[in-house]
Amino acid sequence: MEWTDQGIVIRVRPHGESSAIIELLTPEKGRHAGLVRGGRSKRLRGVLQPGNQVRATWRARLEDHLGYFEIDAADPFPAELLDDRLAISGLNASCTLLSQVAPEREAHPKLFDAFSTLIANMDQPDIWPALMTRFEAGLLAELGFGLDLRRCAATGVEEDLIYVSPKSGRAVSEAAGEPYKDKLFLLPEYMRGGAPNLKEGDVAAAFALTGHFLERWVLWPSDKQLPEARAEMLERLERAGRL
Repeated sequence: MEWTDQGIVIRVRPHGESSAIIELLTPEKGRHAGLVRGGRSKRLRGVLQPGNQVRATWRARLEDHLGYFEIDAADPFPAELLDDRLAISGLNASCTLLSQVAPEREAHPKLFDAFSTLIANMDQPDIWPALMTRFEAGLLAELGFGLDLRRCAATGVEEDLIYVSPKSGRAVSEAAGEPYKDKLFLLPEYMRGGAPNLKEGDVAAAFALTGHFLERWVLWPSDKQLPEARAEMLERLERAGRL
């Protein structure tokens, strides 16, 4: 068995004295793990870092084996951001989440493109937190749990949608949701598409929304929780005034 594809490194763990087992997010194979011989060497250590885009060739005797990767560097995570703790916290949170929930060995080109876009904007702290909430909403959709934000779950209207039901993941209009607003999630306007027009508190509300459904629909059924790296990112964003 053999294939070659581009991929973004999302996890690296040591294996033996000099090798590493890595996970890549690829367009055509989804999340895919493999052994890299010499992956802890000086030559490859800098290449095999989360957020780096690589060219990978995977080989195995049988399709269900772990297999081996041969790795060529392609597009590294921007070096100027390696000392940016806020950007690194976002990278760690997104990589850890993908390692937990991204479908293994399934083609998800939209998910790959969305993650590539998120990484490409990590140098813009005014933009990437909102992009990440959209990325998490897109991840839910790719997993088959997309939020329905097109019309009100109660009345069918498509205007004044400012809430989301915590049970159904469907939008609720201002009028229909007023009696129950304390039990509903806020729906920032930018989460419905179009150019972000952020108001204070929008990003925090969006992270609360996507986090709830990632836990409820994806993680809890597998006895998992949202990664600690995500909570650490939210703490840093709050301290930086980015929520």
